Amino acid sequence: MDYILLLFAFIFGLGFKFLNLPPLIGYLLAGFVLNAWGFENNDTLQAFADTGITIMLFTIGLKLNVKDLLKPEILVTSLSHTIIWVTSISAILVMLSVFGIPYFIHLSLTSSALIAFAFSFSSTVCVVKILEESGEMRTRHGKIAIGILVVQDILAVLFLVFATGKIPSIYALGLFALIPLAPLLKKLLSQSGHGELLPLTGLIMAFGGYHLFELVGVKGDLGALIFGVLLAGHAKSNELSKSLLSFKDLFLIGFFLTIGLTALPNLQMTLIALGFTLLLPIKFGLFFILFTQVRLRARTSYLASLIMNNYSEFGLIVGAVSVSIGLLADTWLVILAMSTSFSFVVTSLLYKKSHDHYNKHKEIIKRYSKDQPLPEDIYPTLTNAQVLVVGMGRVGKGAFTSLSRVLGERVYGMDADAQKVQKLQRNDFNAIVGDGENIDLWENLDIQHVKLVMLALPSIEDSSNITNQLRAAGYEGKIAAIARYEDEVEPLMEKGVDRVFNFFTEAGLGFAEESLEMIDAINTAETSAKLKA
Repeated sequence: MDYILLLFAFIFGLGFKFLNLPPLIGYLLAGFVLNAWGFENNDTLQAFADTGITIMLFTIGLKLNVKDLLKPEILVTSLSHTIIWVTSISAILVMLSVFGIPYFIHLSLTSSALIAFAFSFSSTVCVVKILEESGEMRTRHGKIAIGILVVQDILAVLFLVFATGKIPSIYALGLFALIPLAPLLKKLLSQSGHGELLPLTGLIMAFGGYHLFELVGVKGDLGALIFGVLLAGHAKSNELSKSLLSFKDLFLIGFFLTIGLTALPNLQMTLIALGFTLLLPIKFGLFFILFTQVRLRARTSYLASLIMNNYSEFGLIVGAVSVSIGLLADTWLVILAMSTSFSFVVTSLLYKKSHDHYNKHKEIIKRYSKDQPLPEDIYPTLTNAQVLVVGMGRVGKGAFTSLSRVLGERVYGMDADAQKVQKLQRNDFNAIVGDGENIDLWENLDIQHVKLVMLALPSIEDSSNITNQLRAAGYEGKIAAIARYEDEVEPLMEKGVDRVFNFFTEAGLGFAEESLEMIDAINTAETSAKLKA
């Protein structure tokens, strides 16, 4: 039976991939189809899903800066959104109960507030999945979304404590001892090497944190997140996150299947779920207004609001607890599951074209931004730049170092990760913070003296989008990009990239040239040309 569940997930996921749609929509649909055919959720699949969520929260912690959670754009926005949403939606539900609509007629004010609270959460799984697929985890809007999700997760944990009456053990105070133990955990990570021991170390940390917190009466998911935070900032934290990526993605397929297998809805439940889906514009609008009020730029506000515009798996947990203590009828759990599924589909489809939507309507969207942006959002400046390297990972940093030996201060590096740029600047790199997919950035950046833009990015979608933004901003210089695979070269050329370097082919060529120089076998241009032929 477990194999059949995975087989259906594969078939539906692959089918939606062929349609150029996110595979997670296929996984959700597979769950509902299997449910209709009589399949049910089981312990194995649930464990599969829980494993994925635990690993995901651990990897979020690896990239989290706790200080960021206290910033107004995260803490104030998150709490304000929850309060306003719960108040507004509760009022709507009470009104519906007065009109005697089925499933709403017996709702009390408390029940209405619980349903509104369940729908106030945005999905950590959905948001992280989409951000990672689009390569935007480290962007400004990506970090803000993750910060708000963490605050919401903390609110969910507090709700579970008060709703279930399950007070943490007195031994939970001992968890504060983990703070001075962080250097020891980081030392263990340093000794884990680069092979299979690295992801194994990550799994031990993630599940060790989970079970340790459960042992003292605190939700285990929070433990996985905290252990990730303790390792954040380590030189290998990014490598560890990447080593766990495939594990996380694989196990999360189980999560999407379990939503569809929760229960089979009838027509009325489906219509009510669709009704809650129609409330998503309110959620989006509320986030957008709050973001702009704390002086985020219009584009950041728009993208962060769009990615947060869904319902959450934590809403299902809140619903399940409310059902177990008799505050909600069990039919509401089905409605919550259906609404969550529909919201995933909406977010996946809308965010896929989010940058195009913004570019088309940016003049309207920008009307809502404040005149004085936050210090972090002030556009950088380029002074006498001739070459700009976009993406300061290993490839970009290597290209920057080589070029700076020849061009000196006329080479600039740019990356969307502010923390990475700060580290580079401390090491005397000429680096600026910037999201290459932001058309507003290119329109406000002085690039008239830039002769070459090098896109050192692993995603051809990102390189294609940035090429479009550059050309739309009037850039007339040359653009170079890298491709990991041969079939990625032609699509990039068609988008307007002047030169595409096949990552592995060019690395092999450089390896051959420099190795032959050691034996004086390549000291003529003719020999070099033969190697490149």
